[in-house]
Amino acid sequence: MSFNLTARVAVVTGGSSGIGLETVRLLLAEGAKVAWCGRNPARLAESERLMREAFPAGQMLSLCCDVLDRGQVEAFAAQVREAFGGVDCLINNAGQGRVSSFAETADEDWLAEAELKLFSVINPVRAFQPMLEASDCASITNVNSLLALQPEPHMIATSAARAGLLNLSHSLSHEFAARGIRVNSILLGMVESGQWRRRFEDRSDKSMDWDSWIAAIAAKRGIPLGRLGKPEEPARALVFLASPLASFTTGAALDVSGGFNRHL
Repeated sequence: MSFNLTARVAVVTGGSSGIGLETVRLLLAEGAKVAWCGRNPARLAESERLMREAFPAGQMLSLCCDVLDRGQVEAFAAQVREAFGGVDCLINNAGQGRVSSFAETADEDWLAEAELKLFSVINPVRAFQPMLEASDCASITNVNSLLALQPEPHMIATSAARAGLLNLSHSLSHEFAARGIRVNSILLGMVESGQWRRRFEDRSDKSMDWDSWIAAIAAKRGIPLGRLGKPEEPARALVFLASPLASFTTGAALDVSGGFNRHL
């Protein structure tokens, strides 16, 4: 099945590794023109090398950009317009989690989490909105976390900020509907990452292989599917929601957690 994205223009923030890079890969495989950004120049260059190797005929653009810097995001948008003429899909993926309890979270940490989770979306939306309004199949898709609905005490600031992003996404879906822009989210559970690989290397029981170690973590955390997600799995959900296949879907928050949710 095609996502109907051939020759469409997609932008992915935080696209140089993990879920973001798998999203870039899938978009290029679907024939989209893809621009992505990241903060780390070396990682960004490596991501472009990998994508050009995998898709030698692909139309792509990668730029170093801090999405919390409005000026840099506006410059990124200007270069995307120059390269591709417009934008059809904006996928906001930047942002990491903070592990801390209430007692361990200083005032500046609360503010930093709110800024990261909200302005990593607000700045790109502002910068790309004019181009999205000119598209006949515009979409904004935000990577969020199950923490937005299912907070964890050891990630209290991130949970609160994630809830704010869910509220923002829903509000934008209503405000932007009249402008022809759909806005949706995915809610992540636990997904394999470089951090999990590093923890695996430091495991106490060296006799356990990766699959057994991950299965044990999933069992301990109560993930019904018995494993962590793979980066390409949320990437598929993102591309579906961003694509014309989801043309009658806006304001949705798609759970991609392997059944980790505990709410209806």
